[in-house]
Amino acid sequence: MAESARIGVYPGTFDPITLGHADIIRRGAKLVDKLIIGVTTNMSKSPLFTPDERMTMVEREVAAMGIDNVEVVGFNALLMKFAQKQGATVIVRGLRAADRVQAGQGNRHIRRRNHQVRQPCRT
Repeated sequence: MAESARIGVYPGTFDPITLGHADIIRRGAKLVDKLIIGVTTNMSKSPLFTPDERMTMVEREVAAMGIDNVEVVGFNALLMKFAQKQGATVIVRGLRAADRVQAGQGNRHIRRRNHQVRQPCRT
């Protein structure tokens, strides 16, 4: 991939992957040259599925969409460290409700170094 390629990260637990997630993946993949789906673990949640099961579900869904510029990667680190390691300059987020928008406003360290793309789910 060219050095000037725009790389985006779409982080989440994807427990399980939903139609809303799939919508954001489709739309996010059109905004960047490469979209990395970062499957992470949130210690404050009690996941239904293991990290491996969630990775498999996301990989299967992405394969079914037939999108070539999407890669699924597991991570267990701070989002900024993961995005930096991936070379990402864009963070893609889906919005479920207004409180999520306000919660994201506190991430000043993310906004300083990366563009955030927030999209409401259509499904």
